Amino acid sequence: MENSQLLSYLLLIPIVGSLLILFFKEEQANLIKYFGFGVSVVIFIVSMIVYFGFDSTTSDFQFKHQILWIENLNISYFVGIDGISLLLVVLTTFITPLTLVSSWSSIKKNIKMFTFFMLLLEAGMIGVFISLDLFLFYIFWEAMLIPMYFIIGVWGGERRIYASIKFFIYTMFGSLLMLVAIIWLAIYASEPLGRFTTNLLELYTVGPDIPHKIQIWMFFAFLLSFSIKVPLFPFHTWLPDAHVQAPTAGSVILAAVLLKMGTYGIIRFCLPLFPQSAVEFAPAISVLAVIGIIYGALVAMVQKDMKKLVAYSSVSHLGFVVLGIFAMTTESLQGAVIQMVNHGLSTGALFLLVGIIYERTHNREIAYYGGIAKLVPWFAFALLFSSLSSIGLPGLNGFIGEFLILLGSFQSTVLDSWWFVIFAATGVIFAAVYMLWMYERVVFGKVTNVKLEDELSDLNLREKLVLLPIFVFIVWIGVYPSTFLSLTEVSTNGILEFVSTHTINLIK
Repeated sequence: MENSQLLSYLLLIPIVGSLLILFFKEEQANLIKYFGFGVSVVIFIVSMIVYFGFDSTTSDFQFKHQILWIENLNISYFVGIDGISLLLVVLTTFITPLTLVSSWSSIKKNIKMFTFFMLLLEAGMIGVFISLDLFLFYIFWEAMLIPMYFIIGVWGGERRIYASIKFFIYTMFGSLLMLVAIIWLAIYASEPLGRFTTNLLELYTVGPDIPHKIQIWMFFAFLLSFSIKVPLFPFHTWLPDAHVQAPTAGSVILAAVLLKMGTYGIIRFCLPLFPQSAVEFAPAISVLAVIGIIYGALVAMVQKDMKKLVAYSSVSHLGFVVLGIFAMTTESLQGAVIQMVNHGLSTGALFLLVGIIYERTHNREIAYYGGIAKLVPWFAFALLFSSLSSIGLPGLNGFIGEFLILLGSFQSTVLDSWWFVIFAATGVIFAAVYMLWMYERVVFGKVTNVKLEDELSDLNLREKLVLLPIFVFIVWIGVYPSTFLSLTEVSTNGILEFVSTHTINLIK
């Protein structure tokens, strides 16, 4: 039997843990690190209890917990999960402790505040994935900005202030449009429902019946907010700056979880609330997704900075996810959801490895390296493994997501053109070019920089232990993806059936 309060514990533990950290003294750095890590492990354990108690045979939301919050407006603290949100919650609770351990030696100043913000960020991210009230969702969506702003702005690189402000302004702009749409939707729904409400499950019954002209405005207000977060081309310009300037832990969380909030928002809100608009504009949005796939890959090819290369690869990979969502077939949507997890694992590992080498040499320039396989063989292996995962090598996780997305898009009656698949598939080829080219220049050949012999040391035990669980899941998803696909299958099919019943005349 499910415990309806488990999801609330997932929120409360990181919030309470972060507040308790404020009572530690700054000199107790090691104690703070162990405490922060311990709290994040407890959160992961709770998420595992939710995972094993989840029934994947139903598309209904589970572990629901509702408390009336603002009575006059029918706004509730209302949380619950389906297969899609469960997968992303587990990804969040899995990645956070690893990032805390990865920053054990790289974060040297204000360790107390860094751990405080990391736990607060985790609470915000979990809140976004489990909210079933639009007002509550908006609060978590905005609250998550604050810790990320400080993580980039305080512990980032030379241009950290510029990057953090740019990240904040971009996301805030989109969020305000979404707030207007939430209020508009709730007011519009108050007539058929007989009351003002922001309950998502109730709004699902009203959204599809909104007049076409109004629905389009609401759809694009939500879509713009989510597209900035993804980021979908051409709203991507904040991402390279944020990634490059963020500390390693910030980059990993940003790539692994924060970007997925945008694609999750599209699946959870744009498709079921505004199905006619979603189907009508799917080809146009898919064109932007394909442009993003190719553009991100081409720009990644010419990067001199390893971190910037990985950042632009995210623009390309997330383009695949958006294409999969708007192809609106079972295979493509399943592929999009699993690719969200895949990208979190492979790109998270790549950012960890770039951070590890930067910590030793304080240089991310590709030209600075060369022939380091002789000096750091374990690092060279880990970088190759992560790169092949990112490319989509059969047998590793990336292949499963990209294959399902391309297969589903090819069969899509909403897109109704195989040109999308042909152009998107070039992104896979380009990914192999930029990742392997970068790997070849950094790892193979002669040691071109004599300084490296003194600066570089191979992966230590802590770094291997951080990477090992990520690599296990990279292989697991690649070899036996049904463990994770079976979780989301019923939920994704439920969304697609809901969309198709309300757009029967629009789909050929």
